[in-house]
Amino acid sequence: MRLLLVEDDNHVAAALSAVLARHGFDVTHARSGEEALQALVPEGAGFGVVLLDLGLPDQDGYEVCGKIRKRTSIPVIMVTARADVRSRIHGLNLGADDYVVKPYDTGELLARIHAVSRRTVADEAAALGETALHLGPVRIELPTRQVSVDGSVVQLTRKEFDLLALLAQRPGVVFRREQIISEVWRTSWEGTGRTLEVHVASLRSKLRMPALIETVRGVGYRLVAPAA
Repeated sequence: MRLLLVEDDNHVAAALSAVLARHGFDVTHARSGEEALQALVPEGAGFGVVLLDLGLPDQDGYEVCGKIRKRTSIPVIMVTARADVRSRIHGLNLGADDYVVKPYDTGELLARIHAVSRRTVADEAAALGETALHLGPVRIELPTRQVSVDGSVVQLTRKEFDLLALLAQRPGVVFRREQIISEVWRTSWEGTGRTLEVHVASLRSKLRMPALIETVRGVGYRLVAPAA
């Protein structure tokens, strides 16, 4: 996923860019509001998420958010030291999709980025009338929760389907273990890690595609889209 990081502090941007790159993001750094707006031409320029710091040198971050929203529907996550409720509400009213207060936990930030991305994918699919995800020979029917490989239905448990559908929404993007546990099992990581590993192994076996779900050591998993 391409991510536009709007941050005027080069040291902060460099550190965050390195973390995001390790998690599969292609990061473009903009140091000002105007630079960010130029990067989004034409029509979003292929970015999946904008991470927008509000303390910019040339113009107010809220103003930048409003301009971005007029040009594109790309998800915008505001990053700021302003923790009061009124500031958050103002940002959301301007069209921001989420709001992260400094100092923030990197894991939480990554989870929020993936969350707004998934919401966007779902919204776009609904707008286009799409009800299935296609990954080479794998077809995932979202309304009926049915999965097939080369036309043959594969019986999955509820959690197996939820796990596969989550990874399939963003092929190639690394999902952290903690995030998967939170999204699929609606609980915390503690004590659930082995359950995730078992479900991944089961999916690989049932789909007869062991390379479909790749383990990213020390981080989590990503889905490797097979050739058609």
